[in-house]
Amino acid sequence: MHWLFLILAILFEVAGTTCMKLSAGFSRWGPSLLMGGFYVACFACLTLVLKKVDVGVAYAIWSGVGTALIATVGVLWFREPVTWLRVVGLLAIIGGVIALNWSANPS
Repeated sequence: MHWLFLILAILFEVAGTTCMKLSAGFSRWGPSLLMGGFYVACFACLTLVLKKVDVGVAYAIWSGVGTALIATVGVLWFREPVTWLRVVGLLAIIGGVIALNWSANPS
């Protein structure tokens, strides 16, 4: 069940960050309020995850996968540029998340 909460935490974080961009610096109330709600839900789920998963592993997965997803949202939705350096950086983040996860369960 804790992995489901981690997935939800990631999705809520990505939704919150997307709403942050859409809020235009808190000048749009709808996205601003949604951002707050999504972040509350995100951290509630992440708190439940930390009951079972090491904080370093949970945070690495949450932040790494969230970063990769929000970068994808930026490219697809907000038309942010794709550069080779950005792709290499995202692959490095994903590789780091995998390495941290393996280090928590060496077998």
